[in-house]
Amino acid sequence: MRKKIALLLLSSFFLLAGCAKWIDKGQAITAVGSSALQPLVETVGEEFQTKNPGKFINVQGGGSGTGLSQVQSGAVEIGNSDLFAEEKSGIAVENLVDHQVAVVGIAPIVNPKVGIKDISLEDLRDIFLGKITNWQEVGGNDVKIVLLNRANGSGTRGTFEKWVLDGKTAAPAQEQDSTGMVRQIVADTPGAISYVAFSYITDAVLPLSINGVKPTDENVTTNDWIIWSYEHMYTKGEPEELTKEFLDFLLSDEVQENIVGNLGYIPISAMKVARDWEGNLID
Repeated sequence: MRKKIALLLLSSFFLLAGCAKWIDKGQAITAVGSSALQPLVETVGEEFQTKNPGKFINVQGGGSGTGLSQVQSGAVEIGNSDLFAEEKSGIAVENLVDHQVAVVGIAPIVNPKVGIKDISLEDLRDIFLGKITNWQEVGGNDVKIVLLNRANGSGTRGTFEKWVLDGKTAAPAQEQDSTGMVRQIVADTPGAISYVAFSYITDAVLPLSINGVKPTDENVTTNDWIIWSYEHMYTKGEPEELTKEFLDFLLSDEVQENIVGNLGYIPISAMKVARDWEGNLID
């Protein structure tokens, strides 16, 4: 009798183990990349999982370059990026499918005690190129400017350098992979300046307007605020099964209207202009 029970338990174990492997393989996907996009994908992923028990969306950061390289290699199902794949060297664009799920504005942020709220685009460029080194030079307090950059491979950095620095590389400075850590350091460091997606701006830091234009969603939708990017979720080929199901959910009216805007992103449908990968406005 004991032998029969042992055999029954053993067979049940292998059956459950087999089922677990099937569930892990067929009911989970991973999205990796842009930290600017990460809060949206995490929130929508949690909502999706609530509505679809047993289906899991794993979300990781690492930057846009990581997302694109990982999805290209087939290591993950989705690569999150603030940049078009065409903007990253070494990416085989023809093998990837672009799913634009939102738009994100990016703003320069400073420690609230620097003494200014507005800056010219030229002065902002010169600060990040290392030509201006004290806030007093741009009408602020007599405080040394402390630069803080996102790490190489960051889509946020790529977008900022494209539109503010005319594609030039920022002066050598401390670099951070995490947008949240960037915000914290700027908040805690006298004279600090960096840049983050609108969704990361809190009262702990001060976003600067540029040439009198404020970093608002409305100004992004009309391109009056030019530092913005599409939020891309790339797949290797057309998405299938759970990947397609999740992307369809993210692009649904329910999510775009009720979640995207509430998290500080701009729904694709709200944009009054469109840009191609080179930054040209599309009619």
